[in-house]
Amino acid sequence: MVRRLEPVRWLRGTVSLPGDKSISHRMAMLAAIAEGETFIAGYSESADCAATLDCLRRLGVRCQRTATGVCITGVGKRGLRPASGTLDAANSGTTIRLLSGVLAGQPFETHITGDASLRRRPMRRIIEPLRQMGATISAVDDNLAPLTIRGGNLQGITYEVTVPSAQVKSCLLLAGLFASGQTTVIEPMPTRDHTERLLGAFGAPVASHGLAHTIVGSCQLESPGPLSVPGDFSAAAFWLAAGLMVESAELVIEGVGLNPTRTGLLTALHEAGCAIEVINKRTVGGEPVGDLCVNALTPRPSKLLRLEGALTANAIDEIPILAVLGSYFHGLEVTDAGELRVKESDRLALVARNLRAMGVEVEERTDGLKVPGGQRFRGASLETGGDHRIAMAFAIAALVAEGPTLLDDAACVGISFPTFFTVLEQLQS
Repeated sequence: MVRRLEPVRWLRGTVSLPGDKSISHRMAMLAAIAEGETFIAGYSESADCAATLDCLRRLGVRCQRTATGVCITGVGKRGLRPASGTLDAANSGTTIRLLSGVLAGQPFETHITGDASLRRRPMRRIIEPLRQMGATISAVDDNLAPLTIRGGNLQGITYEVTVPSAQVKSCLLLAGLFASGQTTVIEPMPTRDHTERLLGAFGAPVASHGLAHTIVGSCQLESPGPLSVPGDFSAAAFWLAAGLMVESAELVIEGVGLNPTRTGLLTALHEAGCAIEVINKRTVGGEPVGDLCVNALTPRPSKLLRLEGALTANAIDEIPILAVLGSYFHGLEVTDAGELRVKESDRLALVARNLRAMGVEVEERTDGLKVPGGQRFRGASLETGGDHRIAMAFAIAALVAEGPTLLDDAACVGISFPTFFTVLEQLQS
């Protein structure tokens, strides 16, 4: 679906976000293998999280959608059933990688795949440690989906992850639930900790000491009762950028998850002189939450946005929109972001290509980008690569461009934020 976007002079209103994708996936998987019933309010309506529910249903778990969330009847750690046919994770790397950890602990064989984009994403990073734990796994070129997993009789291991990845860490902690002894995952730098928080809530506490995280396989999971999903910070990032860039904007972004392992964008903005106001701070589902305000009084970035190391890992999903922000204000320099080349698309290449199409100078590097500041956008025909974050980042760029912009596949926003363009229209009305 090609979408035409025109520049705007103002945006006003309150933005309600979809439930956090990362948290929704994890809540659903843990609820499925826990004892008891769990109602998850605000479960993400994204296509990715729908894929997780579909896979769980195929494994014998009752997952019932309601108007306000999802009700999941857990089957316990040993209650999953073999699926008839192949599980389909669609475009969701979180689904296939985390669920592989659960499947590695099951005494049956499972086939799991995804769409063309997902079948290009690297899986060796989970295959190797799961094999060390005792699972039998086959894959295309020993790295790509479809995967065939035969699990059971896992042994706890200590494993050092080489690439900062919350998905790899979470996969191994979930597999550790089914292993004898202890499983310890050592990260190269901190990544999002939603899995650790939720495992504790379900009765399987993770002992974390610095970058080492340990779980004991004898833990039993019990439903903690009703849970609520905070608003997705990665979705909020686009509206923060819009509020800063559009000439006359007054936005309040409600109920944003503010887990410190996710808010690298706020850190980068603060270091560049832009302090976003946070009001109504509270806790939802064990996660810190607040409302973010952007208006004429919000200081704009006054120097270069710079990301490297742990800050890059923390803000990895927000780098496309940070590149747009940096172009407009005082520039961006990001390193240690090679992981973006194996996301839903090669995000570094697509960001660079689309910025150039809009008349913006950019230097694409092997593991990052360097973008001079003070540039202005011209409308152009842009390629999304079917990548939701690319589509939304350049939809925001289009709001301050000279002339109309065309996105070749705007429908891909449904992967994470199905109502994105509806919200955009409401803020202009």
